[in-house]
Amino acid sequence: MGILEKISEIEREISRTQKNKATEYHLGLLKAKLAKYRAQLLEPSKSAGAKGEGFDVMKSGDARVALIGFPSVGKSTFLSLMTATESEAASYEFTTLTCIPGVIEYKGANIQLLDLPGIIEGAAQGKGRGRQVIAVARTADVVIMMLDATKGDVQRGLLEKELESVGIRLNRSKPNIYFKPKKGGGLSFNSMVPLTQCSEKLVQLILHEYKIFNAEVLFREDCTPDEFIDVIVGNRVYMPCLYVYNKVDQISIEEVDRLARRPHSVVISCGMKLNLDYLLEQLWEYLALICLYTKKRGERPDFTDPIIMRRGASVEHVCHRIHRTLASQFKYALVWGTSTKYSPQRVGLTHIMEHEDVIQVVKK
Repeated sequence: MGILEKISEIEREISRTQKNKATEYHLGLLKAKLAKYRAQLLEPSKSAGAKGEGFDVMKSGDARVALIGFPSVGKSTFLSLMTATESEAASYEFTTLTCIPGVIEYKGANIQLLDLPGIIEGAAQGKGRGRQVIAVARTADVVIMMLDATKGDVQRGLLEKELESVGIRLNRSKPNIYFKPKKGGGLSFNSMVPLTQCSEKLVQLILHEYKIFNAEVLFREDCTPDEFIDVIVGNRVYMPCLYVYNKVDQISIEEVDRLARRPHSVVISCGMKLNLDYLLEQLWEYLALICLYTKKRGERPDFTDPIIMRRGASVEHVCHRIHRTLASQFKYALVWGTSTKYSPQRVGLTHIMEHEDVIQVVKK
């Protein structure tokens, strides 16, 4: 029996099994087996033939955004509207057959936008070049999931399932579980909160499935067996996702309102160029980027060439971005802006910068 058959058999058994107290251990074990087989499926086979055309696109700019969706939802049109790149757009499916990069210039930042070929059902198993598409999506900072507003929620559910099965977790944070395999000493299990979904016995059974018999496990929050399996596997990617509903000009205003009120959702129309500005604002928020300006002594700040950093960046990060030796020669910095109590404020390397702050670095 091949891996695909094993996966579908386990999925069938999970759907057949009624969830109750008596079956939770059985379900936990099935989920562990399922995760193991899926991991094997994603590993490239040793006897792979000649390499086909890959999607390796060099990472450039200040952030990377992957544009995924089913064929013919408007991804290529969106890329052509947002960037100077022309991606072939047509009313038939599978117009885009490889990864096409473009650059969005917004608030002084260069955001790399990747138009990936349309995903089809079964992409995680490698159908329709799905594996390459998903591999590129894993390297992005944010995923834009382009959906056809006329097709309802079917597309969203299928795409989430495909991404979920290859270890991409959308709009979720990493489970707060400490896990460390050891050489001996058995299982050391503790929790800082009452656990309603996992027990020591279930944790032990899941670990045995992965042939781990000695480990330290500490639950810092009430997690599900699935989240615990994610921690053991360790190669999961947690990333923000914007659900973008295109073609809203073809549905009723009530339906547009319903979609727009959903969390992490934006409604647009590429054909009529509606709401694209708001989408860019949301994308900026999800990327958590900030603009910083530099100032030389006795001169006005340089507002023409901002430094783009991630939210939470310290003065030390800014010094490394300007020049790798600057932090070692650092004496203090003067900062103007919302991160300070007064302007200018004299700060050290650990000071956290905020959007549109101005910084002047003084060397020893």
